[in-house]
Amino acid sequence: METLRVTGLDQGLSQALERWRPSRAVHDPGKIMCDLAVMLALGGDCLADIAILRAAPELFGSIPSDPTVSRLSGRCTTGSRPSMALPRRLPSWRTTAIS
Repeated sequence: METLRVTGLDQGLSQALERWRPSRAVHDPGKIMCDLAVMLALGGDCLADIAILRAAPELFGSIPSDPTVSRLSGRCTTGSRPSMALPRRLPSWRTTAIS
C-alpha cells in the first residue's frame, strides 16, 4: 500500500470519488477502490473477496465491511449522481473478421 501513497494514486482517487462519500462515512471511497484493486491483483473476482485483505490488517489496515463496499459500488454505478454515473450498459461493439 506504500506504493499507492508514493505515487499519489490514493489521494487522486480520494479526490475523484469525494462526491460519493456520505457525510458520516468512516471509510474513504478512494481507499476502498484501492483496496478493491489490490484484491483483484491477489486473485479476487467479486466484491466479497475483499475479505482477503481483511484477513491481514497488519498489511492492509482497516478494510470496510462487505455492505460498505457494496454501497459504494452501487452509488458509483446506479446514478446517485445522474450526471456523473457510469453507464449501466456498455455500448455494443461489432467485431469484424480481418482477412
